[in-house]
Amino acid sequence: MLDSLILNKKSIESIYKTICEFHEKYLKQFGIKLPKLYDSQGNFTRDALVLVYLAYDYPNTRKVSKEELTKFVRSYYPNTNNVQQARHLGAQAGWWIVAGGRDNIVLKIERGTYQLYTLEQPYPGFKKGHRISETDDWDEIKEKYNFRCATCGSQENKPHFHWPATKTILQKAHMDPNKPLVAGNIIPQCQKCNRGDRNRWVYDDKGRVIKLADANFVRNFDKNVRQKIYKILYNEFNGKNPHSKK
Repeated sequence: MLDSLILNKKSIESIYKTICEFHEKYLKQFGIKLPKLYDSQGNFTRDALVLVYLAYDYPNTRKVSKEELTKFVRSYYPNTNNVQQARHLGAQAGWWIVAGGRDNIVLKIERGTYQLYTLEQPYPGFKKGHRISETDDWDEIKEKYNFRCATCGSQENKPHFHWPATKTILQKAHMDPNKPLVAGNIIPQCQKCNRGDRNRWVYDDKGRVIKLADANFVRNFDKNVRQKIYKILYNEFNGKNPHSKK
């Protein structure tokens, strides 16, 4: 890995201009937001600094460690902790920034490093246009998930991943079954996932379970797990009777 880059104001502005040109030509149409170069006080924004640093000498980008990025940003924001902007600009904001790790199949880079892959395509799977929370249009929601089940990934009207003899049918599913099936609370699930998990879990917008929707479901866990849960809650509430007043 090369030594840390030293970029002056002119270099930063020049690289940012290149990013702007690619964004306008390729990425804007996907709803990817271009971070402002300056804030209201005339200071470089952190997001822009990270994007500029990763885009240096584009398209001949280089792998950059989190420590290197942090050092660069600290030259403008001395109190900055470990920089997280590279990961946020990637999968969440739509810029195709590769994060190193075992599950990365795009570039061979180590865990804890980042590399800008391209400015001509959005991050794969980036949900273009409006945020999920802003729409309840069923066709638009399915499009944002590439017409796949948010939980298992089976594609609409194609053989199901786990039941190959079954055609995948996408259904409107609750992210949180304790809330109405309205904008901001809808994800597409296949008939298998929706039927099997109905009212049990709360999902995030990627179809991942984040918590229980119904506490009574713990009764279905095996005894060993229930004992562990009991111990955790007993210690948290100091053995207080759940029926006693708060």
